Amino acid sequence: MRRILALALLYPALAHFASPAHADLAPEVRAEILEMREGEMRKLVLHEEARAAPDTPFTDAEGAPMTLGELGAGKVTVVNFWATWCAPCREEMPSLQALRREMGGADFDVVAIATGRNSLNGIRRFYGEEEITDLPIWLDPRGPLAASMGVFGLPVTMILDPEGREVGRLIGGAHWDSENAKAILGAIVEATATGS
Repeated sequence: MRRILALALLYPALAHFASPAHADLAPEVRAEILEMREGEMRKLVLHEEARAAPDTPFTDAEGAPMTLGELGAGKVTVVNFWATWCAPCREEMPSLQALRREMGGADFDVVAIATGRNSLNGIRRFYGEEEITDLPIWLDPRGPLAASMGVFGLPVTMILDPEGREVGRLIGGAHWDSENAKAILGAIVEATATGS
């Protein structure tokens, strides 16, 4: 674990001096993070090259438009696509809230986007039942953002780097507040840190 953290700290520093501003995860760091995966996190795929996220807008609960680039600028962002009718989505939502409570801040955030046919009242009722108070409601009602990101089933969770590029994806449900998930996400935050 110390070796992983040392690599996660070393490579961003080297990349700052030797690489262009849009550097992918160093291959050695990517390999180390992949080796960290256990249990549900073994479903996490880290891309060899980061993929630009689309600027397709989605909205907040009041209908104000937003893009992933605007919302997650400068931080690693876990973006979860879910729906109220999706049982695995509902099951993992409390863990996404716990993850945001523990790790959220200037360099990390969690964004849960209800995609497809979800009533706002149904989302609010579900949030109340599960005591989801720390995840703002984001909506992709007709699914254009999900479609543009290749989401064909739910749940799907992407990890975006501070430049808004997808560096990893997990299809299916997971316990995002597990020690393994937090260690992996922490290593990605360290490996993609900007301005340090």
